[in-house]
Amino acid sequence: METALTAAAIAALIVAASRQAYYSTGRPCACPDDRMRNGRACGSRSAYSRPGGAQPLCSARDVSAKMIEEHRNKIARR
Repeated sequence: METALTAAAIAALIVAASRQAYYSTGRPCACPDDRMRNGRACGSRSAYSRPGGAQPLCSARDVSAKMIEEHRNKIARR
């Protein structure tokens, strides 16, 4: 039985995948709410807060309707 995911659930999956892709580079600060290795908040030191370079998705607000639709299409092709 196939269960349709809500747009919010898909956005959460996309954000989690984006963050994980950034963490896989060995860097801990994808998003402002992450923690550095010393335990301090990343804040403005995060990749998300800095212009240029990596642009991880940190919240559902960063996920566009087009990204959600592309994800649904990818699932449908399986």
